Amino acid sequence: MLPGRGRNGRGVRRSRVAPVLGIRTVWTPAGDGEFFCPGCGGDRNYQRLTGRRCFSLVGVPVLPRGETGPVVECAACGRHYGTDVLDHPTTTRFSAMLRDAVHTVALAVLAAGGTCSRTSLETAAAAVRSAGFDDCTGDALSALVDALAADTGRVSGEPGGASLAIELHEALDPLAPHLASTGRESILLQGARIALADGPYTPAERDVLTTVGAALTIRSDDVTRLLAAARTPS
Repeated sequence: MLPGRGRNGRGVRRSRVAPVLGIRTVWTPAGDGEFFCPGCGGDRNYQRLTGRRCFSLVGVPVLPRGETGPVVECAACGRHYGTDVLDHPTTTRFSAMLRDAVHTVALAVLAAGGTCSRTSLETAAAAVRSAGFDDCTGDALSALVDALAADTGRVSGEPGGASLAIELHEALDPLAPHLASTGRESILLQGARIALADGPYTPAERDVLTTVGAALTIRSDDVTRLLAAARTPS
């Protein structure tokens, strides 16, 4: 007799018995939004879900067993992630943070330099354009530096003072954790090239660049190394 066949040669139907008892998680939506999905590798919509674990009878929840989650569910791939995934900025948000950071560093270095030479302004404008402000010009930056100088609460007194340091930290602190070391060093080097465009570093420019390095969590000895390397013609 062939395997899987009865005495009359007909196939034998194998019954599948579904589990009668089990544990099931019932998910409840608790919010939504857009996030960077690590599985998809891009910006996606998500649902934030809270869960309740239950004993189930033939797939039907009958007895609560406590809460679980919350989790973030990607609307595209359906995967679940811990809510810490929302700490990572979306691609759009990250681009805006990077653009604003470079713009702030450029203004801080120019303001610390006191008199903005045309070479410094054009070097700064090129850096800001490459970061995403496509219409940035040297004249626009010069006007902003003049406005900052007129605002006694921000750039008055010693250049690179407490108020300027606060602005740099506000722009750079949220960005630093999401940048690789090369990305953080690139921002510092852009500021260094702006400072060097019209001559050697002034003490005020060096102070600002040191603050930039600290806000980007670059070690002080690495800041010194990078500022020295920026002075070396490539």
